[in-house]
Amino acid sequence: MKRLKTDVVVIGGGTTGIGVLRDCAMRGYKTILLDRADLAQGTSGRFHGLLHSGGRYVVTDPESGRECAAENAIIGRIQPEAVERTGGLFVVTPKDDPAFGDKFLAGAAKAAMPVEEIATSAALAREPRLNPGIKRAFLVEDGTVDGWQIAWSAAESAKQYGGQALPYHKVTQVHHLNGAVTGVTATDLKRGETVEIDCSFILNCAGPWAGQVTEMAGLPPVSVIPGRGIMIAMNHRLVNTVINRCIPPADGDIIVPLHTVCIIGTTDHPVTDPDHLQVPANEVQQMFDSGEELLPGFRSARALHTWAGARPLIKDDRVATSDTRHMSRGMAVIDHSTRDGVSGMLTIGGGKLTTYRLMAEHIVDAMEDQLGSHHPCRTADEICPGNQAGHNYLITHRLKDREADRLESPIICECELMNRQMALDLFKSNPLASFDDLRRQLRLGMGPCQGGFCSARLAGLACQEQVMDAGRATGLLKLFLEHRWIGLWPILHGAGVRQAALDAWMLQGTLDVAHIPSPARVEPDPISDAPIDETWQSSGQKENQ
Repeated sequence: MKRLKTDVVVIGGGTTGIGVLRDCAMRGYKTILLDRADLAQGTSGRFHGLLHSGGRYVVTDPESGRECAAENAIIGRIQPEAVERTGGLFVVTPKDDPAFGDKFLAGAAKAAMPVEEIATSAALAREPRLNPGIKRAFLVEDGTVDGWQIAWSAAESAKQYGGQALPYHKVTQVHHLNGAVTGVTATDLKRGETVEIDCSFILNCAGPWAGQVTEMAGLPPVSVIPGRGIMIAMNHRLVNTVINRCIPPADGDIIVPLHTVCIIGTTDHPVTDPDHLQVPANEVQQMFDSGEELLPGFRSARALHTWAGARPLIKDDRVATSDTRHMSRGMAVIDHSTRDGVSGMLTIGGGKLTTYRLMAEHIVDAMEDQLGSHHPCRTADEICPGNQAGHNYLITHRLKDREADRLESPIICECELMNRQMALDLFKSNPLASFDDLRRQLRLGMGPCQGGFCSARLAGLACQEQVMDAGRATGLLKLFLEHRWIGLWPILHGAGVRQAALDAWMLQGTLDVAHIPSPARVEPDPISDAPIDETWQSSGQKENQ
């Protein structure tokens, strides 16, 4: 058993939790973050990639609109290389009411959100695939953002101030004595080790899982309602500008160009279990139908991958519990000293990835109010590591890098231009990394082949460089392909079926992957709390732990 001592424990490694870790560390608190999975593996890694201008909410949720408009500029300044300044268009399709555009302009003015109505001809010149029947068009400052890159650069900033992020550490108990927090018990899922952490404050940033955390403390669950939404990535950029439908927020009303693909989203339905999110066939069809309204011919484009995420919505008494679409996207901090009689514990819910830094500021301010100790928040002023060049993301950024190192380091993943050295560097820094960990950090297998080519190359590289033995490499390869398949089968048709068949012929026919010996489990299961199977580990890897 390992024992640690700290001032603050943050539970939840999404962007909000990591933002809290950074803010606490910058204010001088010794802070440890725990998450049962990888950083940004939950809601923060399962969204459509929009950096909100605020336009989506200026009519129906003005406060959220104001927050998004302000934080859009801040994120673009402190983490510019995770942001692409695509700009955004709100358009009135032939099926929409043009009068809503007047409400949109009025709401934008109240939210101090930059907006410009432009001629429909100008909108069509900018994005030729747009519905030629659009009636009005408004230019806003939407952008796109890589949720994983946001998370890791903020985590690196926190590390520079002494903050410690511990992914794959599942909290199992929250301890309090005589009405005050005393610590937590967690399990290191990678090593199967119990970790006891003494602390005087816990900040619950677990998003849709926040209620589970309060229950571990023996407290009533907080009123966080998971809202499930599905998204579909198309295999290339149909647009280079974020396209929004100028109506009250609805299903399938936004198309976001992100990296080499574009993403349509999203639906919104309440669920009870954020660990098991379905992708219903009728919602997939709904996305295609909605895409057709914005971009005629959308249905004939090739769907690449689909997934579902869960929004951490705070219960809004103005609407029914089943109506997550119309619940406020605003943030709320719950003080368990007033609600439950336990001091030293706060929970935050709601908000957007765009407002993650502001959410962190609010909950850390609330913590300091309880502690009676006040330090200025500096997270909006200091640029995060890896962003010092000061320029925004460009889709061509890896082309220049691969041109420079093409002779020294062969490409592993053509779709995302990920090379051999990038993989080896990550394995060196994290010897227990899975192939999915590489996917999140390096975008392995995120392109049209969905890992059909690059995953086998990576397994071979890992064995060749003695990063791991053949059993673990094969097990991770199988697991990676299983995870990719989850997002493929709900949308298989046309060219996607042919690609899936090609992958199957290569991996099952030529390589016979299914029958290569490998451990039954090579990665921890955060849901069942099962530790990693150690049968694959070599003595050298055990020493590295």
